[in-house]
Amino acid sequence: MTEKLDSEVILSQMKSIHADWLLNESMDQIHRDFHFKNYYQTMAFANGVAWIAHQMDHHPELTISYNRCKVEYSTHSVNGLSLLDFKSASAVDQLVNSD
Repeated sequence: MTEKLDSEVILSQMKSIHADWLLNESMDQIHRDFHFKNYYQTMAFANGVAWIAHQMDHHPELTISYNRCKVEYSTHSVNGLSLLDFKSASAVDQLVNSD
């Protein structure tokens, strides 16, 4: 069963993902903007995120434009963040060079 994380664990987990991931003020969602050279690269990335979502059975909100994709994670069943959000974010980080 997925459990809602408390603020201390959330702040600790934020250190395990790329620094460009941001935590919203209410600490119930993380998001990151990814930028690309063109629409093709953006859509290839979005398809990669979709594949990760399918494999993990955890689906982010995606906002896609020509050269940008915003990825947002939250676990709706717990009304907040769970470890699955951070595992998914980490997997998305691996799609791009994110040193």
